Amino acid sequence: MSSAAEQETVQEGLRGDLPGPLPVAGVEGRDREPGSPVALRAREAPLYTASVWPGAPTPLGARFRIGPDGVAGTNFALWAGGAEAVELCLFDEGGDSATETRLPLTELTHEIWHGFVPGVRPGQRYGYRVHGRWDPWTGARWNPAKLLLDPYARAVDGDFELPAEVYGHVRDWPQQHVADTVRDDRDSAPHVPKGVVVHDDAPDDEWMDDRRPKTPWADSVIYELHVRGFTKLHPGIPEELRGTYAGLAHPAAIDHLVRLGVTAVELLPVHQYAHEDHLLKRGLRNYWGYNSIGYFAPHAGYSASGTRGEQVGEFKRMVRALHAAGIEVILDVVYNHTAEAGELGPTLSLRGIDNRGYYRLQSDARTYADYTGCGNTLHVVQPHVLRLITDSLRYWVTEMGVDGFRFDLAAALARSMHDVDMLSPFLAVIAQDPVLRRVKLIAEPWDVGNGGYQVGAFPPLWTEWNDRYRDAVRDFWRGALPDVRDLGYRLSGSSDLYAWGGRRPYASINFVTAHDGFTLRDLVSYEQKHNEANGEGNRDGTNDNRSWNCGAEGETDDPRINVLRRRQLRNLLTTLLVSTGVPMLVAGDEMGRTQGGNNNAYCQDNEAGWLDWSLLETPGPRGLLELTTRLLSLRHAHPVLRRRAFFSGRARAADGLRDLAWFTPHGKEMTEQDWYAPASTLALYLSGRDIPGRDARGAEVTDDSFLTVLHAADRPASFQLPGPPWAQSYELVVDTSREEQETAPGTVHAGGETVTVPARSVLLLRVTG
Repeated sequence: MSSAAEQETVQEGLRGDLPGPLPVAGVEGRDREPGSPVALRAREAPLYTASVWPGAPTPLGARFRIGPDGVAGTNFALWAGGAEAVELCLFDEGGDSATETRLPLTELTHEIWHGFVPGVRPGQRYGYRVHGRWDPWTGARWNPAKLLLDPYARAVDGDFELPAEVYGHVRDWPQQHVADTVRDDRDSAPHVPKGVVVHDDAPDDEWMDDRRPKTPWADSVIYELHVRGFTKLHPGIPEELRGTYAGLAHPAAIDHLVRLGVTAVELLPVHQYAHEDHLLKRGLRNYWGYNSIGYFAPHAGYSASGTRGEQVGEFKRMVRALHAAGIEVILDVVYNHTAEAGELGPTLSLRGIDNRGYYRLQSDARTYADYTGCGNTLHVVQPHVLRLITDSLRYWVTEMGVDGFRFDLAAALARSMHDVDMLSPFLAVIAQDPVLRRVKLIAEPWDVGNGGYQVGAFPPLWTEWNDRYRDAVRDFWRGALPDVRDLGYRLSGSSDLYAWGGRRPYASINFVTAHDGFTLRDLVSYEQKHNEANGEGNRDGTNDNRSWNCGAEGETDDPRINVLRRRQLRNLLTTLLVSTGVPMLVAGDEMGRTQGGNNNAYCQDNEAGWLDWSLLETPGPRGLLELTTRLLSLRHAHPVLRRRAFFSGRARAADGLRDLAWFTPHGKEMTEQDWYAPASTLALYLSGRDIPGRDARGAEVTDDSFLTVLHAADRPASFQLPGPPWAQSYELVVDTSREEQETAPGTVHAGGETVTVPARSVLLLRVTG
C-alpha cells in the first residue's frame, strides 16, 4: 500500500487536477467526472435524429435486423456490469475527422445495456463510452473519454495506435509508481479502430455446398501456418492477394498443401489484435498476433477486399476453398489474455467496460494476476467472461465454418480461483456444449503460473501439444539422451501421459518445431538464439533450444557440415512422421526455411518471418519436400502408422508376435536393463496384423508391418534384422542417409541378416514376407 502522501497525490489526480490542459469537448472541471449530467449532454451535433428504441438484450453485439413495424436498423447490446451509463457512438464517413454521434443506451436488463437504432445498417462504424467510478485502488477503471471496442464486434475498421490519449491513466504523471491511478480525460476516438456492423444473417447461396472434411483425429496431419507469412512471397499468388485470406484461398497456395498431404491448417491467430507499444516505438509490429482484442472479428490486416465487413466474407470464402480441397481449418486462439496488458496498459475494450468483471485482479485490486506473462489474465470463472469465450467459439464454428481450435496457454483457462482445475467451469462447459464438443480441441497445456504445467492432464475430447515428444526427439538426434526410455514412450504414442480416461494415442500432438522457437533448419544450424533484430538485447526467447549446429554456428560454406545438416533435417522429419500420434509440421520446415537463428520472431513481419518459396529452386529443399510428401503418403496409406488405440505389447499365444516390439542392434528384443543403458540406436517393430478396431463395414483392419531403426551416432553401426516369426524379409522404404530417395521398390533384406546402418540415419523397412 502507498504512503499517505502518495494517496493524497492520487486523490488530487482523481479530482481532475492534472498537469497541463486536458480538454474534453465542452466539459470542464468537476463536470468531467464519469456519469456527470453535463458530460452526458455535451456532445457533437448528432448524425441521426431517430430516437433509440428499447431493443433487446440478446444477442450481444451489433445485429442488423428488421425491427418493430418493419423498420430496418441495428440492435446494440453490451454487458457492462457495474457501469453507471453507456453511450453508443456512431461515426460517419469522415475518416480521421469523422463526426461522432453519441446515443445513450437507457435500457438495462441483467447488466446488459441495449437499444435498437433505426436506420443503422451494415458497414456502420461504432464504439462505446462507458461511465462509472474511477478508483483503480478497488479495480474500478471506467473512463468515458476512451472509446471502447465492442467485445462482440464482427468486424473492425482501422488499426490501434498507442499515443498517450489511448491510455485510461496519465502516462507522464511524475510519480511513475502510481501513474496508472490518475485518470486521463483526453479523447481516444481518433486513435482507435471502430467496430463495424455486419449482416451476419445475409443469405449466401455459395455456402449451400460447403462440406466439412471431418477428418478423424487419427488420420490428421496438422500444418501450422501464418496467413500473411505463408502467402506473402508466393510467386503463384497474384501480388494484390499476397498476405491475405484470399491469398491462402488461391489455388497456388492450396495446391502446395494438397500435394504435401496435410489434412488441416492451424492458423496463427486471426482474431483482431493490436501491436504493443514497445514494438511500435522500435519501428516493429506484432507479427504472430498473440495479442487479441476482438474475439469475433477476423484480423482486418489480412483482408484484400476491405475492412467494412468485407473481411468476414473473405475469410468464409477461404474456409470454403480449403474445405473443397479436403483441408480442415483450425484456429490458434488467445482467450487467456488481451492486448490491454497490465495496469500500465492501454484502455481499448474490456478494461473500460468492467475491469473487475473481465480480469483476474490481485488482492489489492489495482494490479492484475498474470498467469500468461502478458500482463493480464481473463477471469474465465465469471459467467459473462465464459459466455464471451464460448459465444466466440460457437460463432467461428457455426458462422465462419472452422473445424477446431488450438488454445494458447490453455492451463490459464482451466484455472478456477487460483489453481489449474480439470473440473473448471471452462472445461465443463466445453464438454457439454453440443457444438464445441464435436470440433477439434487442442490445448497448449501450460501457462506461466505456479502449477501451470499440465501435459497429459487434460480430459477426454482434448488433444495436447506434447512438448515432451519435442524434447526427447531433439535430444536423441543431438546425442543428449541418457537412455532411451522416454524416447520409447514418445515414438509409440505417449501412453504414460494419455492412456487414461478413454484417451487415445491421437491425444498427443507430436511436434519437433512450432512457431515459437527455432525452425527445423535453424535447429540444426544454431546452438544459440540470435534475436538481436527484436530489439530486446537478445534477452527474449528461450535459452533451452536443445539444438546442435553440426559444427558451425549459422550459415556456412563447409560442404561436410551442410550435408550433415540436410541429413539431420531428414532424420527429424522422418521420426516425426512415423511416430504414433498426430504429427504437426510448421510451414516451411518441409523446404528448409530459416529465420537466421531468431527463435522468437514474433515481431518480424518481413523476410525473416515469411516463407521463402525460392528455396524450392535448389536441390536440397526440393529433396526435403519430396521426402516429406513421400512420408505423408506412406502414413495415409498405412493404418499401422496412425493407430487409434494404444499398443498392448503382449505376445500372441499363437506365434509370440507383439503389436509393438523393441529391438537391440543384435536383433534381440530389449530387456528392462536395455532401457536404462545409454544407447544411440533404437528399433521398433509395428505389427500390421494386430491393429485394434474395425473399418466402417465392420471388417478387421490389417496392414503391412514395419521396422524403424533410428541411429544417432556419428559412425555406422551393424544391425541384425529380426528374423522369423517377425519377418522372413524386409524391403527398404526410406533411408535418410541418401540425399535423393528412391520411389521404386528398395533393396530387399532377409530376416536375420545383418545390415549396416549409416551414421546418423533412419531406416524404415516394410515386412514383405
